Amino acid sequence: MRSSGSTSQPQACVNCVEGSGREMNGRITNSYNHRQLCASGLLLFAALLSGCTVGPDFVRPTSGLEQATLIPRVSYPDGTQIKEADVPSNWWLLFDDPVLAELEAQAQTSSLTLQMASMRIQEAQAQLGIVSSQLWPAIGAGGTYSRQALSENGRLAALGAPTDSSNYWQLGFNASWELDLWGRARRANESAAASLEAATFEREAVRVSLTAEIARAYLLLRQTQAQIGIAESNQEIATRVQALTESRQRNGVATRFDVATARSQVAIIDAMLPELLQRRNALMNTLALLLGEAPRTLDTALQEALPLPSLPEAVPVGLPSELARRRPDIQRAEAQLHAATAAIGVAKADFYPRISLTGALGTESFEASDLIDWDSRAFSVGPTVYLPIFQGGRLTQRLALTEARQKTAAISYRQTVLSAWHEVDNALDAWVSQQRQHADLLIAYDQSRQALRAAERGYEEGSADYLTVLIAQRNVLTSQTRLNSSSTNVALALVNLYKSLGGGWAPGELALLSTSADDTHLSAQEEIAGERP
Repeated sequence: MRSSGSTSQPQACVNCVEGSGREMNGRITNSYNHRQLCASGLLLFAALLSGCTVGPDFVRPTSGLEQATLIPRVSYPDGTQIKEADVPSNWWLLFDDPVLAELEAQAQTSSLTLQMASMRIQEAQAQLGIVSSQLWPAIGAGGTYSRQALSENGRLAALGAPTDSSNYWQLGFNASWELDLWGRARRANESAAASLEAATFEREAVRVSLTAEIARAYLLLRQTQAQIGIAESNQEIATRVQALTESRQRNGVATRFDVATARSQVAIIDAMLPELLQRRNALMNTLALLLGEAPRTLDTALQEALPLPSLPEAVPVGLPSELARRRPDIQRAEAQLHAATAAIGVAKADFYPRISLTGALGTESFEASDLIDWDSRAFSVGPTVYLPIFQGGRLTQRLALTEARQKTAAISYRQTVLSAWHEVDNALDAWVSQQRQHADLLIAYDQSRQALRAAERGYEEGSADYLTVLIAQRNVLTSQTRLNSSSTNVALALVNLYKSLGGGWAPGELALLSTSADDTHLSAQEEIAGERP
């Protein structure tokens, strides 16, 4: 029996037991004596109450994400198209970049952040095993030996007891089992199993973030390398213009102002290179850190400049109804809510009596050789009842604490869902916006290059002054830099989109989660006969 209330339900179970006990007593009075009736009544009482579980049952919350719109507010007909295909687990393969694919694959096994998240899963599995052991009897074995003697001046000696020293031997087994009458152990096991699920989804959330961070750092590295190439190209142009200006000065055509300005432009471009090189090296170290490697480990593999990866022609974004299942942080928040809900049942069960069955069987004697004699046997068996009467408000406050944590977990779940919704919507708009901006900057860069060629030709022919060339040169450098940044931003927007959609992990691979608790139960049963060292 289960209910959300903790006070009325156990009483109903007791009434059922009392009625069933009276009916049973009427049927077997003529066959058993009073002691056998008591034993039968106790067993029936335990059997009926074993189905009682106090505390609220967990009900999976509705995310409401099926109402999400996976279409940008504004459409861009020339941009990458959206399709409702499943979000690929290895979404970075859409960039068709073998270096990026290799980095992502290596991170799955070498990332220390991912390894730490995996270790937290093992901690949760061990904790579930500890909690699951409460459902089973505890059996132990032991033995004692002592040599003892009474004081000759003691009271027992004065009454005639012998004072000679003697040996005392004991060997035997003992067992105890707390009857889970109110579902306390079952609720604790339910909470621990939900915590294990939360730890597993936490690892997958780390995996999603890791894949996105690697892609982001890789794209920024390629942007920086492209920017270094742009600076070097403009450095050649500025050097050529400087040489031309100095030649014109020697021929009396250019002024000292023109020469100084040309030399200044060369120095400005030269000053950009050290900063760009430092940024490139820092990004290579960032990738090495994400992969769990030492600094400069990836320099050989990444130092060669490569163009930015190409964008896919179509971007699969899945269906809104699948968004909650694809986001591991939402799954983690739901599991944490489940664990907090089950903890309320544990706190409520503490208000009710706890009955344990204890027993011991062994032999004891004054001589070691007599331990195997039948007359040396000793045993004890019986129930132990604990009833909380006064705890100074501790149980009440513990219940209030678990209920407050459950409410906090419910709010956290709603906040996680709402944040995910916002992230997806913002990522879609940012992706389309970056595509629009990139198209406009591409036109601006093409026109700036045409203007620079016209200015240089006019300066060589003497129909334009150097100021016109300088302005055109700066415009090309600015347009080229902005276009390079825009190309990177488009790719980064796609990375953010897939991160917000929960790409980077395969939900189907976690199908074994539902059986993890059962596996832990089996391992707990295997360890009952003897604890592992």
